[in-house]
Amino acid sequence: MFLTPETKHIQIMQPQNKRLLFLLGLVILLMLIPFIAMQFTNEVNWSLMDFVVMGLLLTGMAVLIEMTLRIVKTTPKRVILVVAILSLFLLIWVELAVGIFRSPFVGI
Repeated sequence: MFLTPETKHIQIMQPQNKRLLFLLGLVILLMLIPFIAMQFTNEVNWSLMDFVVMGLLLTGMAVLIEMTLRIVKTTPKRVILVVAILSLFLLIWVELAVGIFRSPFVGI
């Protein structure tokens, strides 16, 4: 591709965009696990709402991690914030799955 003065500032794929696409691809792969499992066993029984909620949780987590990695520049702060995001995701996931805190979100 030839760069002209008008297109010199345009970059096709920046490293941040590749990382975001990787994270979103990972979300899709993770969502395929229960979908494929449902084809082979009755033990996995997700409704459309289950897929929507988990898709939103995973996508939100991926976007928060990407924003953190773009904004925060020091490695120790990045690690702490990414661990906090992952911990929050796991707490929400466990609460929605089994109602460990007995919140009204799970209907207990």
